[in-house]
Amino acid sequence: MSTIIKKEDFSYSFDYSACSTCQARCCTGESGYIYVTKVEIEKIAELLKLKVKDFAQQYLFKKGYKYSIKERKFGESYECIFYDRESNGCTIYEARPLQCKTFPFWDYYKNRIDELKLECPGIIDV
Repeated sequence: MSTIIKKEDFSYSFDYSACSTCQARCCTGESGYIYVTKVEIEKIAELLKLKVKDFAQQYLFKKGYKYSIKERKFGESYECIFYDRESNGCTIYEARPLQCKTFPFWDYYKNRIDELKLECPGIIDV
């Protein structure tokens, strides 16, 4: 079974086996936004056995008209509040937002492959 993923309209492939080696660079590094929809908020809250209101107060902040998952500062870096350094994984993996599920196949990276390669060791030129 191949670990290589290819998406139409992208000039690169992704080897997800590299995820075990990179220290979750897609979950850490520069500060950014991890946007979540209402449905995603509900799913994560359910996974964490929290009321939506309590989940939102503890884990989200409003950016414009959207909600984003909070980050925490770690040294000179930032990381998603749901990233667990000990296991090098996501504590809400089953309910992670679409933004996380679709990485590295974001439109933003279609013309920025060199930038993406710096973040993700699983990128393969095709």
